[in-house]
Amino acid sequence: MPITVKLDDLLYQRRMTLTELAERIDLTLANVSILKTGKAKAIRFSTLEAICRELDCQPGDVLGYEGGMGED
Repeated sequence: MPITVKLDDLLYQRRMTLTELAERIDLTLANVSILKTGKAKAIRFSTLEAICRELDCQPGDVLGYEGGMGED
C-alpha cells in the first residue's frame, strides 16, 4: 500500500501513548489502532484534524506516500 501512516513515530516523539491519543481525539482505541497499523480504508478529515491538533503536526506528518513513478 503506497499510503503510509506515521503515527507510531509521532507518538514516540511526543511521548504519548495510543490510548492517550484515542482519549484526546474521542475515538475508540481499536479504531486508532487500525489507523496506526495502516489497515484503515479511509480517514475522516475531522479525525485527521483532531490528530494534528493533539500532536501539533501537519497532515503530511501523519500520512505519507511511498510509490514509484508510473505505478498505478
